[in-house]
Amino acid sequence: MPEISLFCFGFGYTAHALADRIAPNGVWLAGTTTSADKAKAMAEIGVSARIWTGGDIDPSWLDEINALLISVPPGAVGCPAFIAAQKAIADRCTKWRWIGYLSTNGVYGDHDGAWVDEMTPLRATSDRAKCRIAAERQWLDFAARSELPISVFRLPGIYGPGRSAIDTVLAGKARRIFKEGQIFNRMHVADIAAALEAAMKHPLIHDIYNLADDEPSPPQDVIEYASELLGRPVPPLLPIEEVEMSPMAKSFYGDNKRVSNQRIKEAFGLSLRFPTYREGLKAIAEAITGNDHGTKR
Repeated sequence: MPEISLFCFGFGYTAHALADRIAPNGVWLAGTTTSADKAKAMAEIGVSARIWTGGDIDPSWLDEINALLISVPPGAVGCPAFIAAQKAIADRCTKWRWIGYLSTNGVYGDHDGAWVDEMTPLRATSDRAKCRIAAERQWLDFAARSELPISVFRLPGIYGPGRSAIDTVLAGKARRIFKEGQIFNRMHVADIAAALEAAMKHPLIHDIYNLADDEPSPPQDVIEYASELLGRPVPPLLPIEEVEMSPMAKSFYGDNKRVSNQRIKEAFGLSLRFPTYREGLKAIAEAITGNDHGTKR
């Protein structure tokens, strides 16, 4: 990889996985957080932390930076990182090697289980997804005006160590919620990090990419498989009409689609380490239990 200095607006789960992947290649890393405790934790893994709780950033934060990852959620007026940093970014427009904005495949809305790709019309109806669409447009319009190498990555449900159906089953919180015909994509965080690293090496092949696994699947199947891997009882099916859920959870079940990852594979020659939830959950279970679950199911 060419020499990169990466600044992450929002150093969360995905940014952490990307940092773990690229730091050994000599990439210098910095990022924002909202608290001193989180800043200390970032420093312990070699990431230079900047405490940012909103408002304009200190432009000097970007002086030695040539790549950006934006993973903060949007608000009613768009992306807060865009509002805070657009001038500082534009003032340094000739230095940028890569800028990535992490969005969601929720922007597609409901397509009745049909396949969607990057050219599919956006049908989102939730306020949260509409805010994502507005934030995407902010960054893409900014890129066109300022000739910046910005790409939007539309992410599915993210899972990985500490954040998976395996962890949910072990915590005793697993529910097999059933809605007829419901299909989700998901993606292991390690594969997301690999895709972002590949995109850094080859910026601006496309301006929008779907990130997703190879097999969109019913959510109840994922919980069933995780339970079987761990030798735990499979929870009963619960009709969605009988389940209390948060507004965010309800929004996931409001959309039904299969997300194509063909573009990112063709652009970067990417092969997923965890092409379906089965490979991903098996690896997580083995890391936790130390057992080889290869004979299960």
